[in-house]
Amino acid sequence: MSVVSTDPLIFRQSTVEVPWPAVRWLWPVAGHLSRVGAALLLPAALLALWQLAVAQRWLPEQILPAPALVWQSLVELWQSGELQSHLQISATRVGWGLLAGTASGLLLGFGMGLSRTVHAYVFPSFDVASQFPVLGWIPILIIFAGIDEALKIAAISIAVVVPVAVNAQKGIANIPRAWFEVARVYGFTRLQIVRRVVLPAAAPSLFNGVRQAVMQAWLTLVFVELLASSEGIGYLMVWGRQLAQLDLVVVGMLVIGVVGVALDVALRSLESRLQRWRISAF
Repeated sequence: MSVVSTDPLIFRQSTVEVPWPAVRWLWPVAGHLSRVGAALLLPAALLALWQLAVAQRWLPEQILPAPALVWQSLVELWQSGELQSHLQISATRVGWGLLAGTASGLLLGFGMGLSRTVHAYVFPSFDVASQFPVLGWIPILIIFAGIDEALKIAAISIAVVVPVAVNAQKGIANIPRAWFEVARVYGFTRLQIVRRVVLPAAAPSLFNGVRQAVMQAWLTLVFVELLASSEGIGYLMVWGRQLAQLDLVVVGMLVIGVVGVALDVALRSLESRLQRWRISAF
């Protein structure tokens, strides 16, 4: 007697359907979770090592505060509003420095990129001045601006000008010359060339410069606040060191790191949206 493979009495057909749409939806989620887990692995290991060092008393508590103490100080500063106040003051300084530095950097970068005359006269001097670290400008800035808000905003502006101007000039220099010739054939004005040719083509380089400028501004802010300030995140760290409360210093370091990462993520998101606009524009 022959057996047919489709005989329902012998070979029962499975009625359970594999939820392939759900599996396809879960794959990106699983990949994202794995990346997040890999990124958190090193911080978790460092936190465990920190807790072990405190428990074993490898260093005195005055030098290495416990993670629980740091968290308690962070919560207390947040609940009292003191942390938000210092952070707002620091953010205001960064904002004014970014505004002044970005405007000056774009003016320099577009001038050196679009005009051969400006490039010939300005670029050599700018190239030499850009090699100076911000620390080298501090003594001169103190003489002319004192140690108040003008010093901090001027130092942040100098730190911002260089990456913005350099990336703007490079972005314009990498635009094919034929694009400008086509724009002239169509009778574009200078403003139309900048708006419809330069800005879309140089957008990736411009955003790269802005991202570098934001990071430089944030780092410079911390330095000048550590040097001379009575308010801000840098001052909070100095105050903690003077009081021998290193938990406040660690809180300041954590806040600086978190804010820096948040700024970088926000700029990456804005850049990705701009890239979609740039692709559709072309």
